[in-house]
Amino acid sequence: MTELLTLRGVVEAAPDEVAAVLLDVRPGGRSPIAAEGSVEESDGDEFVVVRDGSRITVTVDRAARSVTQQGEWWYRGVTTVEPDPRGAQVVHRIYNIAPGHGWAVRMVSRGPLRAAPAAFATHLEQLSRELGAVAWVVED
Repeated sequence: MTELLTLRGVVEAAPDEVAAVLLDVRPGGRSPIAAEGSVEESDGDEFVVVRDGSRITVTVDRAARSVTQQGEWWYRGVTTVEPDPRGAQVVHRIYNIAPGHGWAVRMVSRGPLRAAPAAFATHLEQLSRELGAVAWVVED
């Protein structure tokens, strides 16, 4: 597994409040990263969502305040909520989980990696509205 991208943002709200919204990821949930599609399999906080023929496995770890969304081939996105002096820090990491085929992942991942910063900023904005708190992207 290789980390391809890390994005960070701050939400001026308690980590548990941010996590309560962010971890509500079932289809129709309050989370800006809520899965879209229909739940095919479910085992509590781990479920499979099918959308347009693709399967995404979603795992919620409430103790770690994290959500993992994993595609069938190369993609794993992990979003966590961590304490921050200003409230909570939301961290989104994208990993390549494909065994081998490095050249293929480089080709396929370009679009998602380019789109990720704008999507992350939108997710922070949605969290901000849902929580009534200020939020911003942390530029590295």
